[in-house]
Parts: sequence; structure tokens; C-alpha cells
Amino acid sequence: MLQYLLIALGGASGALSRYGVARFCQLVVPPNHWPVATFAVNVTGSALIGVVYVLITERGSLHSDWRYVLMVGFFGAFTTFSTFSLESVAMLEAGRPLLALGYMFTTLTTCVLACWLGIIATR
Repeated sequence: MLQYLLIALGGASGALSRYGVARFCQLVVPPNHWPVATFAVNVTGSALIGVVYVLITERGSLHSDWRYVLMVGFFGAFTTFSTFSLESVAMLEAGRPLLALGYMFTTLTTCVLACWLGIIATR
């Protein structure tokens, strides 16, 4: 039960943080330009999930419960792209570059296509 609470707290924080980044970027970058907010949260989330992963699993610097708060909750709500990035790096580090590249290409193209089809179907 504690894990659910930790995930919920992290998720709420991540969602609010993503919203805050988007609002800040709206003030800095004129509308109808490249999606700076999405890019910022994806890059930041990807970098930070890597940091937290090492701190928890390799160094033991953070208690394992922080995985629920940060990796699952916060970064899950802040950006799911961070999880995608971590999984891709794990495949690369496991010596499976073709699998990693295939996963990256397939995920990106399929998700963009699915979004586009969802928009078309809903319209």
C-alpha cells in the first residue's frame, strides 16, 4: 500500500512540474514554434531518470523506495519518454545495439503514427 502512496505523490509532483515547465516556456518562447516545453521535459526527464537510476541501483545512495517516488511516479508523470530512454540505454549497454535501434525507431514512428490516427479517427 505504501508503494501506491509514494507513486501517487511522485506522480502528482511530476504532473505539476510538467505543467510548470509548459507555463514557463509559454512566457519565454512565442506560440506556434517548436514544442520547447515537451522537448525540455523529455530531455530533462531522460537525463534525471538516468541519474536517479544509478543513485538507487548502482550506488545505493538513495533508499529503494525513492524508485517509486521518482522513477515511477515523478518521471512517469513528468515524461514517459524518460522510461523509453532508460530502456533504450539498457539495451545498448547489454550489447544489443540493433535491438535498441529497432526499438527506438519502431517506438517513435509507431507512437507518432498512432497519435495521428487517433486524431483522424476522433475528428
